[in-house]
Amino acid sequence: MINAQQFLSEFSEQESLDESLYPLIKDICHNVKLHGDQALKQYNLTFDHTATEHLEISATQLKAAYDTLNSKTKQALEHSYDRIKTYQQQIKYDNHHNHTTSETFEVYHPIEKVGIYVPGGKASYPSTVLMTATLAKVAGVDHIVVVTPPQTKGLSQEVLAACYITGVDQVFQVGGAQSIAALTYGTETIPKVDKIVGPGNQFVAYAKKYLFGQVGIDQIAGPTELAVIIDDTANLDAIVYDIFAQAEHDELARTYIISENYQLLEDLEQRIQDILPTIQRHDIVAASIKNYNYLIHVADMDEACKVMNTIAPEHASIQTNHPQRYIEQIKYVGALFIGHYSPEVIGDYVAGPSHVLPTNRTARFTNGLSVNDFLTRHTVINLKQQTFEDIADTAQHIAQVESLYNHQQSILIRQQ
Repeated sequence: MINAQQFLSEFSEQESLDESLYPLIKDICHNVKLHGDQALKQYNLTFDHTATEHLEISATQLKAAYDTLNSKTKQALEHSYDRIKTYQQQIKYDNHHNHTTSETFEVYHPIEKVGIYVPGGKASYPSTVLMTATLAKVAGVDHIVVVTPPQTKGLSQEVLAACYITGVDQVFQVGGAQSIAALTYGTETIPKVDKIVGPGNQFVAYAKKYLFGQVGIDQIAGPTELAVIIDDTANLDAIVYDIFAQAEHDELARTYIISENYQLLEDLEQRIQDILPTIQRHDIVAASIKNYNYLIHVADMDEACKVMNTIAPEHASIQTNHPQRYIEQIKYVGALFIGHYSPEVIGDYVAGPSHVLPTNRTARFTNGLSVNDFLTRHTVINLKQQTFEDIADTAQHIAQVESLYNHQQSILIRQQ
């Protein structure tokens, strides 16, 4: 338990990436650039302990994975896909409705080739396929490539089925920094892409950081995060499982519970300890709870919002009597979940917005993945003669002030 002032004085942006990994990441990327598929197969053996004679998973295998799903799983994946697709279609930038004037406006085009990283370490994530590939498809991306770490027992059939449902063009069983390098440089079998999206471990995050500029990226992701503001209307057992749900992703997952009610936080702490021994994935959750779970007592709503905005978490949940009051005051979060029936886990699967969200306080300056991140935009300037004549004197004078006399002459010659 900690009070808000103590928390704010002690809280600082923690470096979630291990700087010592950087030389290794550079070596991996350089090796993939030089040796292509050969390097990828060797890394599959070294890091994932899996021999992969063929890196690509065929379209036939994707269809077979979909066909072998039980009806309940198939229905769940398709329901999630439909909701994500509908939401993204609603928010997609539209060339027909974004004209500021007929003379100056923006136009949007889909990125041609996109790479998607789907984690495969502590769990398999068909939801990540849905939350990324669906967006790219709605945007109109021409070629979608998925990379995911190889598994000794074969790739998750649910992940492959999700690739089939979303219309992914190619799937390769390769993970880690080496997969990001492969998508950036291209290899004998893996095409070079224009942008890479999707969550991953520190190797993936650092590779994206290292290669950004040669390829576009969505973000440099750190450990997953959840911050929750609660009052005495919250269901404490539900809050406990909200915490556990976040913690089971990774031992480094961070959870923050904020409340004006000190006794409520004490009761919550006791419930966590009571339930923890009974749960699945206990070791991962227990490690996260021990090192990265914070119970923060605040004086009032303003202080609660100050703490939340300082954390700038990936996920923020408001489970109070009047949660809508917080919408305007909470500015820096990846996604904001309002009310007792909007738990964060719903956002992981089926709410509609993507679960690929900014972490490690980057919500201060960036946003969660959306269909519009798969579009490029540029301005069109198409001036009438009268408009040019109205603004030419201003332009040529500024050019003169800057001593760019050929700029000035380019304008003056059109006024003759």
